[in-house]
Amino acid sequence: MKKTVLGLVIVGMLAGCSSVGTKPAPVVDTSAQDAAAKAAAEKAAADKAAAEAAALERARLASQANPLKDPSNILSQRSVYFDFDKYNVKDDFRPMIEAHAAYLTSHKDAKVTLQGNTDDRGSREYNLALGQRRADSVRKALNLLNVPESQMEAVSFGEEKPKATGEDEAAWSQNRRTDIVYQGE
Repeated sequence: MKKTVLGLVIVGMLAGCSSVGTKPAPVVDTSAQDAAAKAAAEKAAADKAAAEAAALERARLASQANPLKDPSNILSQRSVYFDFDKYNVKDDFRPMIEAHAAYLTSHKDAKVTLQGNTDDRGSREYNLALGQRRADSVRKALNLLNVPESQMEAVSFGEEKPKATGEDEAAWSQNRRTDIVYQGE
């Protein structure tokens, strides 16, 4: 009995000496989450840059696919301007007319309307006749470059379709022109 009591005392002393400590806070490793978030942000930025580059490429290809709509292409220039009371095509416009002729001869299904215009000086009848002569002179220039008549139509708007308003030389010079208009535009 004495041994049992002594054993219980020793066990009680040992239990009293043992410390009851608090558990340390678990260590959470966030470096993996931070790395995943950083990788996701980098991937999103790369995806956005790739989408923007793809959009630019599509726009570039679209403009190459249709040179008529490419502002850097000479085919986007569509007006031939004339001097006062004249209807001869000036040499300044030869490269543009040659480019349109090359396009029309290589695209047999393309058709143009040549719209002759004048400034508002002169009678209505005179301006209609002058606008027609201007449209016809561009048609003849294209025809000399092998564009078939079947791809062209020449009409006159006279003074009815001004590009610029005003009663000065700057406005009048903008209105003395023939516009090359492709069907379907």
